[in-house]
Formats: sequence, C-alpha cells, structure tokens
Amino acid sequence: MLLDKLKHYFGYTSFRKGQQEIIQQVLQGKDSLVLMPTGGGKSLCYQLPATIFSGITIVISPLIALMKDQVDALKRQGISAAYVNSSLEQSDINQIFQQLAAGEIQLLYIAPERLSNYYFMQGLHSLPIQLFAIDEAHCISQWGHDFRPAYTRLNIIKEQFPDIPVLALTATADVTTRKDILQQLNLTDPYIHLDSFDRPNIRLTMADKFQGTQQIISYVKKRKNDSGIIYCNSRWQVEKLAKSVAEAGISCAAYHAGMEVEIRNTVQESFAKDNIQVVIATVAFGLGINKLNVRFVIHFEPPRTLESYYQEIGRAGRDGLPAEALFLYDENDAQRINKRIEQGENLQRRHVEIQRFSAVTGFIEAQTCRRQLVLNYFAEYTQTGCGNCDICLDPPSQFDGLEAAQKVLSCVYRINQQGGVEHTISVLRGQLTEKIKQQGHDKVSTFGIGKDKTLSYWHAIIRQLIHLGFLQQDIANHSALCLTQASHSILKGEQPLLLATPRLQKASYWRKTAETSNYDRKLFAKLRTLRKEIADAEDIPPYIVFNDATLSELAKYQPVTSHEMLNINGIGDTKLSRYGQPFLALIKEHVN
Repeated sequence: MLLDKLKHYFGYTSFRKGQQEIIQQVLQGKDSLVLMPTGGGKSLCYQLPATIFSGITIVISPLIALMKDQVDALKRQGISAAYVNSSLEQSDINQIFQQLAAGEIQLLYIAPERLSNYYFMQGLHSLPIQLFAIDEAHCISQWGHDFRPAYTRLNIIKEQFPDIPVLALTATADVTTRKDILQQLNLTDPYIHLDSFDRPNIRLTMADKFQGTQQIISYVKKRKNDSGIIYCNSRWQVEKLAKSVAEAGISCAAYHAGMEVEIRNTVQESFAKDNIQVVIATVAFGLGINKLNVRFVIHFEPPRTLESYYQEIGRAGRDGLPAEALFLYDENDAQRINKRIEQGENLQRRHVEIQRFSAVTGFIEAQTCRRQLVLNYFAEYTQTGCGNCDICLDPPSQFDGLEAAQKVLSCVYRINQQGGVEHTISVLRGQLTEKIKQQGHDKVSTFGIGKDKTLSYWHAIIRQLIHLGFLQQDIANHSALCLTQASHSILKGEQPLLLATPRLQKASYWRKTAETSNYDRKLFAKLRTLRKEIADAEDIPPYIVFNDATLSELAKYQPVTSHEMLNINGIGDTKLSRYGQPFLALIKEHVN
C-alpha cells in the first residue's frame, strides 16, 4: 500500500534511505525524532502518512512562504491541504475549520505562535488529529529564544494532546541539540532516526577573497541562468553588494530583516518563480526556502557556526543534482566576528560562541577533506575523503617560495613602505594606475617584475608573508605594508622558505560533473521554458510543476506516451493528468 501511495501521489517508485522505516513508526503511533539532510525527503515522512490517516495531520512550520509553497505543491499532487497564518482573515480561518471538521482537509500547516492562542487550541481539540509534525525542530534548541520564542513552548503539544504522536524533523543538530529537542518536547519512548548529514552532490570550495565583489560578479556570470544565494553578515554589506551585482547586469535582489515584510515576501516569491537569479541576503533568508534548483550558495563572509554554514549550504542542490558551496575567505572578516563575539555581555554565551566559531576557523584552515571535518563535527565519523571538495580535488602543496617572497619584499622596500596590499600588487604587476604615476612608483626597479602572476596569486603570497612575520601592516598609515626584522634574511637569501601553493578559485569544479550528465541539453532547455510558462500561468514556482531532476530525466529518456511518462521520477497520476500533455507534445516535436 505504501509504495502504491508513493507512486500515485508523489511519482516515485521507491523510498529514499530511512523514509519507509520512519513512516511505519509514524503509522504505528510512535513519537519520533528524525534527522535528515536538507533535500533528503523529510516532508514525505508526514505527507505520505497524511494520505493514509482517516484524521488530520498538523504541521508546525516556521514561515508563511514555506507553508504556501508546500500547500500549493500538495494540492497539485492531489492531496488536500491548507494553512492558517497571519496572511488570512478570520473568516478564511473559520472556513478552513469547517472543512477540517467535514474531513475535507488532510494536512493543516500552522505557525508555532498559533498554539499560544487559547481559542485556536480549543478548535484543535474538536478535530480528529492523528499526528503533529514539527518542521525545523532545531529551532527548539539551537536558535530558540533568539530566533523564534514560540518554538521553545512546543511542549504544550504533549501537555494538551498526550496521546497524539509527535514527529520532530530537522536537517542539522549536533549531539547537544538533539538531547535538548527530546527533552523540550517531552517525547515518549521516541523512535530516533539519525541519517547521514552528508550532501555529496554539493561541492565544498574555499577561495581567498580578493576584490570580493568582482569575484562574485565573475562567478555568477559564468553560471548564466543558474539560481544562487549569497550570504553576508550585515544588512549594510547585503545592500552594498546587491547594488554592485545589479549594476553588473545580473538579476538579483537584496533580502534582510530590516526590509518591509511585503518587500521580503516579493523577493522570496520572485526568487522561487525564477524571476530573480540571485538573492543576496543575511541569515534572515533561510528557513522558508523550498526552492529545489538552487545551484550555488556563496558565503561572502564567514558564518558564526558550522551549524549555520551547513544549514545555509543546504539550500543548494535539493533536487539531488550537482551544486556548489563557495566560501570566500578574508581573515579580516574572521577578526571582525571574533571581536563582536568578545564584546558580548553574557560570559557563558560568549564562551560557547567562541568555541563554535573556532570550529568555523578550523574548517577554513583545513588541510584535509572539508566534508570529513564537518561530518566529524556532527559526530558522523568518517576516515575517508569525499572526493568532492577543493582539498580532495586540489590537495594542498608547498613550493620554494624564496624568489616570490623576495619580489614582494623588494617591492615594499622600493616604494618606501608606503603602499597597502592592493597598491603593492599593482606595482608588482606593472599596472599604471593614477596613484602609481603620482607617486612615481612606475619608475622603481620592481615595477612589473610580477606581471606573469595573477592578482590572486600575489594576494595569497602577501597574506602568508604577513602570517610568517616577514611583513606587517601599519594600521596608522592606511594599512601600508612594512618590512620586519625577520624579512632581512629573506631579502638576502640567507634562509630557505617554503610557502603554500596559493589556493586559487577554480573556474568551476562542479560543472565538470554536471556536463557529463547523460541527457539532451537542448531538450532540457525547451522543457525548462515550458515549465516556466505553465508556472507563470498558474502563479506558482516552476519546481512545483516539475523539479530539475524530473526535467533531466524527461530530457534523458524522452517519453512519448503517458505510460512511459509515469516511469519518470516525480510524476504521479495527478501531475500526469495536469501537466503531462504539453510536455509530451514538446518531447514528440523535439524527437521528430
């Protein structure tokens, strides 16, 4: 029966790892805690049981946009669902309760704050509820008081409905957070499913940040129409970067908590509908993202915790297709975060935050597989490299850096220690800027001696020389580079010097994987255009019609009959009847 329901409503012929066992526990009425990676299929664990239950499944979800998207998708799969949140009038809510009482709705999505409303809670008591599902359950512990206080009060469910099973679901929770979730919710002898945290389709890439805005623009332009998210730590940085990226001709929008709710909702909706290619955001843009075809996530500045990092990169590649998480690193960014943490008034909290940020700096400085480091942090111990991060693909190496160091130090000396990093590199590379001409630095003997190397190369070399104590920056003089006592032995060649080979940003690691995919790319592009037209006509995000993984299968197997189309993952009976004909017609036309 489960497989029949899975195929009929969701269009899949088999369960993903762990899903069937979780669903069976739910159907048996057990409390459960489920940890699955983002995109691992958590929502199916309560959506499928809802199609079997004679009563109602209540889903506690954090954001309005997320509820709306899920309800829209369920309706198009033939499952009756509704949501109750602040976007509705009381008359709409009353009508929904009438439909619930009449057995016309199987799934009801609500915000956690609703459970604090006495009259709403009385209304729930009158309904035949069979399951409470709590999505993003890590909010109960990890973000708790700071993010959503109502999540910390969800123990009211067991107090008010002691005999109804609770299913708590999250993608990221360390050992401490898991214990806290179980304790806070007061679950009874729960079934605990700990799936792998691994998202092998996401390539983890670290690159030195130099002229970060230009790096972002270059990176996004190479990805043409691919959707992506860029995370910054401050509203100011979000708006500044968004302005520069937009001026470069890229379709983008800013998003942060200081913006009007209507504007934020418009940005999120436009991104979901593929009308905006890139969103540049603070962490305010997070939990409500149900967009499956995000191909890249960039961290323009470091997150404060590895939990945050893993949550945020989890927005990418939810359809299982290749994606990339790019981290642009500048040690000045890390120093600013450390300073902010140390200014915190709560000593205990400050200590915890310093510990968590030290895990982020460990990730940044890793000389071994980055994914291995993250998985070990979440107590999913592994001894082997992933083969899909920059360390595995391009292992760190050292080289005889004496000559490179001498060029830099000589240049600093020749310009009388009066230039910062960027100015010094411009002299090395022979760039005739206005400032260089004014100061006569185009006349020094070191002008142009490093023109055979890139800007990023010299940036990485100078950073290492600062770390090793051969250079320092004069903060009182616009961060001008200065020689140190130790630099003299390098200039004279009196000691050997090994430097790390600069880790330069590769054009695109993950595209190599994607381009080997065995499907007709021209047909895929046509299918994508058709999907957008249908989605726009129905005023829904394109992935609700079919996600990219389904489109790639259509482009690969090219079905020309309804029966053949039902063999494609993600196409069930309802979606076939609703969308099948236009896609079949397009495929037939392309094949012929």
